[in-house]
Amino acid sequence: MELLVTLKIMDLLLFNMRIDFNIKPCPKPRMTRADAWKKRPIVLKYWAFSNELNRQAKKLEYIPGDKISLIFYISMPHSWSKKKKDLMLGKPHKQRPDIDNLAKAFMDALLPEDSHVFSLTAEKYWSNIPSIVVLTDE
Repeated sequence: MELLVTLKIMDLLLFNMRIDFNIKPCPKPRMTRADAWKKRPIVLKYWAFSNELNRQAKKLEYIPGDKISLIFYISMPHSWSKKKKDLMLGKPHKQRPDIDNLAKAFMDALLPEDSHVFSLTAEKYWSNIPSIVVLTDE
């Protein structure tokens, strides 16, 4: 637990503002034209994520700027033992979902056009509670 507190303090020293989204991160799936009528489960999951992220962003009055720094906290599997969960808490998440797909899902959900974003940093860590944290200096 100390590692997460240290990360939060470091984040606040580097950035002026921290915005927490209480939502389980979801990667952007590869979509086709058929997804308009096929309704694949992965696509439905992404659209639900997108709608909830937009709702929370409006509530928090957050509009992404030209520079985005993201931290994804991924929940640990229920099948893991308590010992393994304690060991992995706050450690880097080095498996699927890929970080580029998580960042793409975040930007596509909140930005109608993301070509103006010139800087994007993203990290992902294991956590007990899934969430997305945006760090900004705007």
